[in-house]
Amino acid sequence: MIKIYHNPRCRKSREGLAAVEKSGKEFEVVKYLENIPSKEELREVINCLGIKPESLVRKNEAVWKENYRNRLLSDEEVLDAMIAHPKLIERPIVISNGTAVIGRPLSNIEDFLA
Repeated sequence: MIKIYHNPRCRKSREGLAAVEKSGKEFEVVKYLENIPSKEELREVINCLGIKPESLVRKNEAVWKENYRNRLLSDEEVLDAMIAHPKLIERPIVISNGTAVIGRPLSNIEDFLA
């Protein structure tokens, strides 16, 4: 089954959800700001994406700039920051069959689900 990590207040995330809906495939929506992922769940998402934790961070968010920018953080510290401040997590993320994409640009999701 497809899983999408979604923030309804984000236009790009809403576009990503629309692309998943358009695929006609069964999916689950995870509103990660309401249901903050555990550290283990976040690790699984990062593994599916095949990236380092810091690559999943929205670095233009004020909380990142004020608290973390220009600091050398371990992967664990980056995970802790995303759990403490889930709006730092890039969105939307679509996962299927152990692989995942970040839906920026939207074509990433469309290609992934094709």
